[in-house]
Amino acid sequence: MESGTISLGLMVLLGVLMIAAAISDLRSRTISNELNAAIALLAIPFWIASGLAAWPDVPIQFGAALAVFLVFAGLFAIGAMGGGDVKMIGAVMLWIPLPLFMPTLTVMAVGGGILSAIMLIYMKLRPSEKAAEVPYGVAIAAAGLWALHQQYLNQFQSIG
Repeated sequence: MESGTISLGLMVLLGVLMIAAAISDLRSRTISNELNAAIALLAIPFWIASGLAAWPDVPIQFGAALAVFLVFAGLFAIGAMGGGDVKMIGAVMLWIPLPLFMPTLTVMAVGGGILSAIMLIYMKLRPSEKAAEVPYGVAIAAAGLWALHQQYLNQFQSIG
């Protein structure tokens, strides 16, 4: 089987897993460890199929994703994010090419801001004793899908 076909299949699988995580987060405000582990572990065959060099590209990719994970783990430590969201961010960033790290995080932040505004409106319309929990997995999945499109499916990259 051609490595391009394998890469595309793995990207489709990543998209399905991110959508499943977003749906899970919307329904129960949780993202399972198994789902996050699958996203993270499938990055390895993706790296191989897409031709990422074992040295120095793989350690750089892993280190950059780890750095993002650690920043968001800090947000978890102060109660600003859920643990499943933090693990999902780290797992998804294993797939994102380095030049798209900051744009992806920006798309994620904008999506998270929109979700927070929606949750604020929802809480005003339907007051509850429970604290508002933002399903940030939706923003993570949207940003991940956007990044995959930009890197691998955008046929007009050379324009501009």
